[in-house]
Amino acid sequence: MTARSFLKAAGALLAVGLLSATLVAQTAAAARYDNQIQTKVGQKLAAKKQFAGVKSSVEDGIVTLTGTVDLYQRKLDAAKLARKTANVQGVRNLITVAGPNVPDEQLETKLARKLSFVRTGYDSTFDYFALNVKDGVVTVEGQDRTGVGRDEALADIYNMPGVKDVVNNIGVEPVSQFDDGLRLRTARAIYRDPVLSKYAIDPARPIRIIVANGHVTLYGVVDNGMDKTVAGLRANQIPGAFTVDNELVVKGNPADQPGM
Repeated sequence: MTARSFLKAAGALLAVGLLSATLVAQTAAAARYDNQIQTKVGQKLAAKKQFAGVKSSVEDGIVTLTGTVDLYQRKLDAAKLARKTANVQGVRNLITVAGPNVPDEQLETKLARKLSFVRTGYDSTFDYFALNVKDGVVTVEGQDRTGVGRDEALADIYNMPGVKDVVNNIGVEPVSQFDDGLRLRTARAIYRDPVLSKYAIDPARPIRIIVANGHVTLYGVVDNGMDKTVAGLRANQIPGAFTVDNELVVKGNPADQPGM
């Protein structure tokens, strides 16, 4: 081994040793506060009756939460409460959502109705959410222009009795003046069409317009196949759109239902 290779190897070993020593020191420092953290977290949980069924333990600064709550939102709230306690290094959330057991189909119907009225008004035209429920676990997908609609949709899901867990696959569309202009032009073309103007009256906005990097996708539910076709034609006539995907669903047509 050359002198240079020896020095490199020695330097690498020294770096590993220093890193290990640092990690050990951090773990030891975190462990010093375990009793204090345990007391503080316990007091915070005991002060709120919605956490009556929640228990906590602490090891090396990591708080583990167990027990039960009646809403998924309260599971999140308990973790947030623990995370904000001084000297906490992390939270392991093992809380079970007990609450009522709601049949998946019934739960999905309730949530779909809730989400159809998220951000009613101008911005709702540019949001889209799709749901799937299995064994109380809600998977939500979609796109939101600002993130505000996404947060409102998730809040509705988190606070719905019967929801046991949530998989959040909602994306936020990229910020772009070009896309914003394309959204407006597409909305005007669709909602000013005599065949489609009726959808502008519905507060749930059945025709949703999603634009990402010049690509337009139409989502929602329409009354018949002609409305779906006309909406696609109008969107395809908009200058500046790179592609247009017509994912509109015709009401009552099983073959036209989305995959979720």
